[in-house]
Amino acid sequence: MNWYILINIILPFVLAPFLFGVINRTKAFFAGRRGQPLLQLYYDLFKLFRKGSVYSVTTTWIFRIAPFAVFSSIVCVILIMPCGALVSPIGFRGDILLFIYFLAMARFFTVAAALDTGSSFEGMGASREVQFAALTEPAFILCMAALACETHSFSLSTIFSRLSFASWSGEGAVLLLVAVSLMIVLLAENSRVPVDDPNTHLELTMIHEVMVLDYSGPDLGFILYGAALKLWIIGSLVVGVALPVNTGNFFLDRFIFLGGMVLLAVIIGIIESVMARFRFLKIPQVLILASALSILALILQVRF
Repeated sequence: MNWYILINIILPFVLAPFLFGVINRTKAFFAGRRGQPLLQLYYDLFKLFRKGSVYSVTTTWIFRIAPFAVFSSIVCVILIMPCGALVSPIGFRGDILLFIYFLAMARFFTVAAALDTGSSFEGMGASREVQFAALTEPAFILCMAALACETHSFSLSTIFSRLSFASWSGEGAVLLLVAVSLMIVLLAENSRVPVDDPNTHLELTMIHEVMVLDYSGPDLGFILYGAALKLWIIGSLVVGVALPVNTGNFFLDRFIFLGGMVLLAVIIGIIESVMARFRFLKIPQVLILASALSILALILQVRF
């Protein structure tokens, strides 16, 4: 394995928690506060991994293995992630499907663990998670299908290595639709405003957070770390479409990519500062809009 591929694998594990710090500081700026330190999630993870875990007597082995299964699934997704113009460590034709399945596997274990607690609140959150996932996954799959048609490839590595600013000049409408749809998917999959509020403590309004209320110690650390990595993964897809830089210079490409990720975190912070969380009845409409945009992008590709 080349050293630059190794760097691309290490970057998410090192920098993903930093995005949460950027989001929180952006929200604090709009609220007129100083806010948490940029490295707050690193401190929280370090503290959690030094503690012990507490388990309810009603839970089974499903609840205990879920954090490790979720984190392992996210790690497998990172190994499939494209490295700019370079192929991913385990990239192959059709890896786009495995990419989607690993994300679905992480959700499955999260939902199964929530149901395993026997809590009505966590069961309610699991029900909402599955309902919204049934709407976000088609949008995500259709976005990937549109990109596959654009680049004539079914491998994530090849798809994003073939995208460039020249692609925007020729198929700007398609890429814009895909980028907007992926942004909606990012907010929904990562439980961000306006779909969910990650900072709320009201069980009746939570979706993802309510499913992990019973976790503590290292288990909660793996959950939080996995959430940061998931934000990085889907965010990198958005940046890869909106800012497809491929100069051939590894360090310049990485610098621009990281700048795009920080900018994306700032945009998420701005969205959460100027918007309120939607009512539950309105969220499916927004997710259906994402599917409609991706379908339109796919139709434009097939049409032309």
